[in-house]
Amino acid sequence: MRWTRRAGVGSTVTLALMTLLMTGCPKRPEVVETVPPPSAQPGQTGVSAAPSTKPAIPEERSPAEVAVPAPGATPTETGATPEARIAEAEAGREAAAGAQVLELKDIFFDFDQSAIRDDSTKLLNEDVEWFRKNPAVKVTIEGHCDERGSSEYNLALGERRARATRDYLVAAGIAANRISTISYGKERPFVVGHDESAWRWNRRAHFVSSVK
Repeated sequence: MRWTRRAGVGSTVTLALMTLLMTGCPKRPEVVETVPPPSAQPGQTGVSAAPSTKPAIPEERSPAEVAVPAPGATPTETGATPEARIAEAEAGREAAAGAQVLELKDIFFDFDQSAIRDDSTKLLNEDVEWFRKNPAVKVTIEGHCDERGSSEYNLALGERRARATRDYLVAAGIAANRISTISYGKERPFVVGHDESAWRWNRRAHFVSSVK
């Protein structure tokens, strides 16, 4: 009987101790991890991906791809041709001297030649029309050469070029007393350079005017 009571008391004490231990230990919080699936897009996880900022590389062109303008070419918006720079320089020179700025078109010559080229006849025919519309203007034709050859030789060559240009205009009906000539040889290059890209612009007949 005593043993039964002791056993019952022991079981009760054991049960009470187990209950105390279970209620005394704090319960660990549950941690829930939210990992986006591998296939999720940046906009679906609430985080925006940084845009790619790869700098644009400008296209480069080799010198061989840049065409050299032919005599008579008109200036473009992206860059003036040597003819445009020449005209601008001459306009400034003539304006400073008080001379009238002409709309006459210069003509160009082959190396060591004074003959009028076929591509220059159209320009000279336009110049003829200008002379007829401006009868009060006298003109001096300047003969120019590239840098090759002696100064003496180029002065003579420039004079032949200026006279050939005058003779064409006179043959077309322009009075000879309205046109004079002068040669500067190679002394006044319009384009500075030491190859054909510059020489071709310096072999020319250039017009300068003065009012009667």
